Amino acid sequence: MGFGFNLFFIFILIPLTIILLIAWLATKKNIYGKAVGFIWMGVVGLVMISLMIHATMAKKILKKEDFYGQYIVDRSYFRGKQTDWQYDNFRFEIKENDSIYLYVTNKDKIVKTFIGTVTTLKPYGSERLVVNMQQSRHHIFESNPTIYRSTWIFYLVFNSPRFGNMFFKKGQWSHR
Repeated sequence: MGFGFNLFFIFILIPLTIILLIAWLATKKNIYGKAVGFIWMGVVGLVMISLMIHATMAKKILKKEDFYGQYIVDRSYFRGKQTDWQYDNFRFEIKENDSIYLYVTNKDKIVKTFIGTVTTLKPYGSERLVVNMQQSRHHIFESNPTIYRSTWIFYLVFNSPRFGNMFFKKGQWSHR
């Protein structure tokens, strides 16, 4: 737990438990024993609730396998003609053999494919994606993506010199 919980445990909970146990042994009244039981059940219950909340609200820790899949432009951040055009003209796929395919498209027709490889770095708890293009670099992959994570999902943001930030999420491309 945290520092405050440790202080509560050492300076309040343990002394209170000792006092109540001594009072229970000295007076033989069950009320003191019940008080100790209720206090400890409450503390254990709060710890369990805290752990469950933390487990459901913590940011997703990414592993290399999490990056595999198809990505499309996320149109929920910015709406309009430019985003719709990007959605219809760019998407990419990361395959399990660590290859990446950037598809330049005209809606559902693939016009050109840029091929590269991906690796990951783990500077902290969650892995980061590194893109290495085999052929000429496309402006979308000028730099490695910034990864934004939430509880259940993540999205990749590439900083394109032509379009600025391009937000990609996992998903299948479909006609609008």
